[in-house]
Amino acid sequence: MSADDTTHSDDVTDAATPEPAPARRTPFWLELVLAIAFGLFFAYDAWEAVGNLVGMAGVASALGTTISPTGWVVLIVAILLPVVLFAVAFLIGRRRSAVIQAALYLAGLAVSAALYLDILLMFGPGALLG
Repeated sequence: MSADDTTHSDDVTDAATPEPAPARRTPFWLELVLAIAFGLFFAYDAWEAVGNLVGMAGVASALGTTISPTGWVVLIVAILLPVVLFAVAFLIGRRRSAVIQAALYLAGLAVSAALYLDILLMFGPGALLG
């Protein structure tokens, strides 16, 4: 073997081992803008649930009754659900592209709305009162 053959074989092995491509990551400012923009929608859902809790408590006291334990659970879960879904969407989408992050936030909002409507449909406002 000559020196040229050795050099050529080293070049082939270097070319055969690809270097890892740099990971594409969403810029921090864009992650922050997405989190704040979608966070406002999640916060609105949570604030709406707080309003329902306060409203139902007011109705219950005006009627001289109390909110049932199931009603308390439903009202508290309705408050916590958007917060938890936002946190899950944020944690899953942390190192993903901006499109995937936005899709995760939208999916979280859709799940929040669907579950809240299911809870309202199953129990209804009358079922919350004892």
